[in-house]
Amino acid sequence: MPEKHFVVQWPNGEVESCYSPSSVITEYFHDGQSLSIQEFLEMSEKGLNHASERVRQSYGFSCSSAMDQLQKIKTKAAQFDQHDAQDVRVIKVSN
Repeated sequence: MPEKHFVVQWPNGEVESCYSPSSVITEYFHDGQSLSIQEFLEMSEKGLNHASERVRQSYGFSCSSAMDQLQKIKTKAAQFDQHDAQDVRVIKVSN
């Protein structure tokens, strides 16, 4: 199961590399994509839960690293006003 990283730029300009244990994350994010903070949170939750489920199907246990990454994203997103027109940009999805 090929792991992927998706590099994002937060509204404050900070760039962060995020981890997914499965390439299924490419169904949710692509290079150059801009999402509102709320959309990014929703897609991250769906994508990382899907990735963790793929790990569970293959190995019999969920991926705690995917859940840790999701928690980091939620914590970071909480720093921004989700009602402002602030976007998170997906810079790159890679191995």
